[in-house]
Amino acid sequence: MPAFLVHGNPDSARLWDGVIDHLEPYGDEVVAADLPGFANPAPEGFPCTKEAYVDWIVEQLEGLGGGVDLVGHDWGSLLVQRVASVRPDLLSSVACGGAAVDVDYPWHPLAQVWQTPGEGEKYMEEELTAEFGIEHLVENGVPREDAERNIWLNPHGKDTILKLYRSAIDIGAEWQPDLERLELPAMVIWGRTDPYVPLEFGERLAARMKGELVVLECGHWWPFERPAETAEALLRHWKAAG
Repeated sequence: MPAFLVHGNPDSARLWDGVIDHLEPYGDEVVAADLPGFANPAPEGFPCTKEAYVDWIVEQLEGLGGGVDLVGHDWGSLLVQRVASVRPDLLSSVACGGAAVDVDYPWHPLAQVWQTPGEGEKYMEEELTAEFGIEHLVENGVPREDAERNIWLNPHGKDTILKLYRSAIDIGAEWQPDLERLELPAMVIWGRTDPYVPLEFGERLAARMKGELVVLECGHWWPFERPAETAEALLRHWKAAG
């Protein structure tokens, strides 16, 4: 069965390179795709909203023929939670972490700035410099070579982030009810010291999804920081899901 890996903000499909290196049993069956508007500008007319990204992922899964093991990190985590809620017929299992669809989660302070018209644009133009963005990511576990390619460094990436976050102000209230009805085999992977979304939200998510919680000794970017352990957990999860 194929596996489809979804990155988040401000990453690209490169997020999963280290994990894929440890997924040899799956070989060519592992697909890590770049979300539109991240590594490259979005196609003309693509709105970069949470709903548009869910639809895009569904299209990719349909192209794979269904029976997919779906995995997401950060914003990818939120998106795959929604896909699993509305199109479980396309999936064999779901695994996610680093962000949770949770009505009680208060968006982190920077997200709230991005969600505010005027303030978000000002922040992107004046404060989110290349130097600041790169060093912030490196300090939080992103390899420098990947931090230097993050989407905050280009205008289309900044525009994508503003549109996406503004579409998701009420994501918990909108998406949690459907997620609570999930019946797929599920796994939640979380960094114990995640500075953006505390572990308690991972614990709540695992209970909501009725899935196993895997806690790794790292921060937010567990695919970068703990690729071997991530792959080990995924392979065990996929084997159990059949």
